Amino acid sequence: MRCGEGRVIFVSNLVWAGGRFFRMMYKNTNGGGEDSGMGAWRREVARMSLPEVHRSIPVPGSGRAVKGSFWRKMAAFAGPGFLVAVGYMDPGNWATDLEGGAKFGYTLLSVVLISNLMAVLMQHLCVKLGIVTGRDLAQACRDHYPRPVAWFLWVLCELAIAACDLAEVVGSAIGLQLLFGIPLVWGCVITGVDVLFVLWLQSRGFRWIEAIVVVLIATVSVCFVAELFFARPSMGGVLLGLVPERAILFDQRMLYISIGIIGATVMPHNLYLHSSIVQTRAFERTVKGKREAIRFATLDLVVALTFAFFVNAAILVLAAAAFHGGVNQDVTEIQDAHRLLSPVLGVSAAGTLFAVALLASGQNSTLTGTLAGQIVMEGFLNFRIAPWLRRLVTRLIAIVPAVLVIAICGEDKTTELLVASQVVLSMQLGFAVWPLMRFTSERKKLGEFANPWWIKILGWATTLLIIGLNVMLLIGEFAGRGGAAPVAH
Repeated sequence: MRCGEGRVIFVSNLVWAGGRFFRMMYKNTNGGGEDSGMGAWRREVARMSLPEVHRSIPVPGSGRAVKGSFWRKMAAFAGPGFLVAVGYMDPGNWATDLEGGAKFGYTLLSVVLISNLMAVLMQHLCVKLGIVTGRDLAQACRDHYPRPVAWFLWVLCELAIAACDLAEVVGSAIGLQLLFGIPLVWGCVITGVDVLFVLWLQSRGFRWIEAIVVVLIATVSVCFVAELFFARPSMGGVLLGLVPERAILFDQRMLYISIGIIGATVMPHNLYLHSSIVQTRAFERTVKGKREAIRFATLDLVVALTFAFFVNAAILVLAAAAFHGGVNQDVTEIQDAHRLLSPVLGVSAAGTLFAVALLASGQNSTLTGTLAGQIVMEGFLNFRIAPWLRRLVTRLIAIVPAVLVIAICGEDKTTELLVASQVVLSMQLGFAVWPLMRFTSERKKLGEFANPWWIKILGWATTLLIIGLNVMLLIGEFAGRGGAAPVAH
């Protein structure tokens, strides 16, 4: 048998196995489905999600709090959306957006926009699941699926968190190197100290974590506003880039980066995170109270992800304006972009602003990544360990491979490592969005809050698009189709 035929058979078997698994996930495992309403869940919630901060933030008009205005309620619900938005602008996004802009100009800007719209839809469903059922997505999966399926989903989610954490560790280390000249290996080790910082913040209250996140997001946004002012991109090119092109699906290099952008934008662990942290608000547990909570939490989400879209788009637009079509078109390394920005744009501060934004982005992402790890382990396994131990293990899983790759392959492989981590994230997406769509579409689980027909259409179309893109990538990778080789491995 020729090698090419073996690859085709391998891919065919992989796609067949994936189809069997998704059919198993779709099969109703609720014990017959005779129950209605919330009775469709097989068991009561044994432990609240993030119990140390559960319903710890009062909402005006709920409980003993005085009745509040729209803006006071909006302020009470503001925060979780920004914690989720952090995951949409982490260093993994930088690598994929930078490479996409430098190689293909503004073309992949449409992928960033579509990914952001997908994110808004999926995160809205997470809000609904958490507020209506009082469960995070991990707890819902544990209740609904047989134990082998739930454990398999847990393993996949842990891999996604490790890939995300890897991007944060490497991105922060690169930022430390660019600003202070610290070697990348030592920069990766230094990032482990932030475990203590997260623990200290959470002991002070959940609002402290949200405040730090908002400050860091503002820092990143201000840096890129200045960068775009220096770069002066073509507005016509930017507007045309927002329109999808057919070539994206048929150029293997574009497709690889596009899937990386989707993986860097719609992150699997963010779905688990958001369904949990919306429960930190002490809203009324009535139908009216839940409906109001969903409305305000979704508004918070839309505002936050608008910031995330601006940052992601700004990275790609900056790379396109500064490098595409010139002698630096093949710039793919973050370090090279930092070194070339100042001379290309003619502004000495451009490189420094780039490094400051990168460091702020990486440190910001560690806050949410460690929280997501705690939520996933406790939700899927109903198993709780000391928060410091959980975060230390999560950090080590990311630091060890990062240090090994840098030590063995050299510092010039860090951006390829970032891009590959985002493709790994994208590969896990289907296994997170499928259960989310299943749960939020069932009236037996969400009652009157179940998805209307138009959200079902949009949601399932998004789910199938994500799965289909990943299958196309697998076929191109292993069967050698699509012409050009992938950008990174």
